[in-house]
Amino acid sequence: MRTAIHVFDDASLFHVAAPQMVFGEVARLGLAEDWTTALWSLDGGAVRTAEGNTLSDIAGPSATDDADIVVIPTWPAELPPISDDLRTVIRDAHARGAVIVGLCLGAVAVADTGLIAGRSAVTHWQWMSRLARRDPSLQMDSSVLYIDHGDVITSAGTAASIDACLHIVRRFLGASTANRVARSLVVAPHRDGGQAQYIERPVADHPAGDPVSEVCAWALAHLDHDLSVDELAVRARMSRRSFVRNFRGATGVSPAKWVLEQRLGEVRVLLERTSWGMDRIAHACGFGSAVTMRQNFVKEYATTPSAYRASFGVGVAATSPA
Repeated sequence: MRTAIHVFDDASLFHVAAPQMVFGEVARLGLAEDWTTALWSLDGGAVRTAEGNTLSDIAGPSATDDADIVVIPTWPAELPPISDDLRTVIRDAHARGAVIVGLCLGAVAVADTGLIAGRSAVTHWQWMSRLARRDPSLQMDSSVLYIDHGDVITSAGTAASIDACLHIVRRFLGASTANRVARSLVVAPHRDGGQAQYIERPVADHPAGDPVSEVCAWALAHLDHDLSVDELAVRARMSRRSFVRNFRGATGVSPAKWVLEQRLGEVRVLLERTSWGMDRIAHACGFGSAVTMRQNFVKEYATTPSAYRASFGVGVAATSPA
């Protein structure tokens, strides 16, 4: 299995190293013959990473001629359009049968080739909306860590690059081999591709004295209270209709959706920072029961509160959140 990894000046060293690390471990452990990786750039010259390291021994585009996998591991944060030359190299490799992989922001470059037009895709959550505007035909999915269409794979941000690469090992060499690689690298052998990215949704700033801002501030401090639309409208001294219109204009979402997002966000904080039981967390965050909390949590993040705590909890016996 020959993998060609694209590099360029100011590329993130972590993102370049992720596929090298995972695929290289296959070879180092002797788990498969002829698993090789090569770095390539359009001009075949050395590149300087964003961290200031110089990568030499870089091949030219010919490295993709016999590659089974072509990886675009990252892309500049400004999201410049890919050049015609790079588009041609990627599309030619795809036409020859290579699997094209866009890791993290590398999905943007892959999208620019047109190879996933009209199909589902994923990238780092902070750039999902920008990629959606860039190509409206894409079906952006923030609920997954990676998407495998067979011929093209895209992944979410940073650590999800490793998940996608382990998925590739699993796809070509089986779960046992992927598990051995994961154990050797001391990473989770299989974070489910359907596990949602954990997206931060900061509350928008509003001018002091603004009724919507004041209601939002009150609601955040009283998540365990009745936060129905009618109750919030009364506190804002508005009719229900006027409040909903103004709230949506200020936040971009309905009051009910905003309240649910804030409650689920607080659930995450308590799961991470306390050892509280699920019933106590559910009550503190305004859910009628742990069952209701769990249902909403799974729907939003595609993982359970218990699984989230296992991954992100600090394991302290706290009695109150920090």
